[in-house]
Amino acid sequence: MERALMMVMAAGAVLGGADRIFGNKLGLGEQFERGFLLLGPMALSMAGMICLAPVLADALGWVIVPLYRLMGVDPAMFGGLLAIDMGGYQLARELAEDPAAGRYAGIIVSATFGCTLVFTIPVGMGMIGPDCRPRFARGIMLGLAAMPAGLIAGGLLCGLSLRDCLHQNLPTFALALPLLLGLWKIPDAMVRGFCLLADGIKAVVTAGLALAAAEYLTGWNPVSGMAPIEEAMAVAASIGVVLLGSLPAAELLRRGLARPFARLGAVLGLDPGSLTGMLVSLVSPMPALSMYGSLDRRGQVAAGAFLVSGASLLAAHMGFVVGVEPAMLAPLIAAKLTGALSAAALALWAERPRA
Repeated sequence: MERALMMVMAAGAVLGGADRIFGNKLGLGEQFERGFLLLGPMALSMAGMICLAPVLADALGWVIVPLYRLMGVDPAMFGGLLAIDMGGYQLARELAEDPAAGRYAGIIVSATFGCTLVFTIPVGMGMIGPDCRPRFARGIMLGLAAMPAGLIAGGLLCGLSLRDCLHQNLPTFALALPLLLGLWKIPDAMVRGFCLLADGIKAVVTAGLALAAAEYLTGWNPVSGMAPIEEAMAVAASIGVVLLGSLPAAELLRRGLARPFARLGAVLGLDPGSLTGMLVSLVSPMPALSMYGSLDRRGQVAAGAFLVSGASLLAAHMGFVVGVEPAMLAPLIAAKLTGALSAAALALWAERPRA
């Protein structure tokens, strides 16, 4: 499967590059260029945390490792609280006692729960207008409720048993439950809390990047044990290469599914914009969030639920996994699609028209 997907993305890169050469007649050259331009923002958001991961693992190990051992859970699962491309993978790998648990936490859990916790919720709540926030919060709640389906699907493909999937995710579920209750009972306070969390992570990432850059330029760094900035930039560059092909390929997929999605929307009782928003969110949640206010009420809840597991699959997350753990590509796709589709189905059922 990995080979086939790599060939698809390679074809997307060739088509996008050719279209850019001939004046972007098909609109694929623009996506090719966009993939390269995302390299800077991506490196800015992840490089500092990648450099700091060994230091954070040492610092947190004194508390996290004994606590997680007490629960019989691999400490790697703590890394799943960060997004996969914001240090979650590196932190999980550093804390892991079992490499398989490290891969599962750093890729599957980080790409779903971690991404939702530190990116989708704070960014979404900041972009969406106050009138739409209750429906977005409801969608996130339903997405979190369906998330175990994706975590189990990804875990089984990683070689974990059903029991191991459930047991290793005890801390994840323990944190998701109060998150669900908070979004239900005190959504405004939760918005402020998540914005503070996002600001704190941004500060840590920036500090790590600045210190790593100073060490590269002068050889001096007051924080010993950091990973070299060259390693962090290599990870970001590998994702950028994948984006050169995945974004043109995703654009072709979007166009090809436009009419089927319109018919499917009519069957499901959703406006076509809602299904388009979900499809686009597989590349990036930003366009879906920017069009959120134009969706109908049912579509807003369904799109919010879909984002929990589905966000960024075809771009940043797939690119990251291809760069660091290509063998984990199938579990990632299974986890994110299973979680996203389960969440959308749950949202459509919960928001069904009442007689």
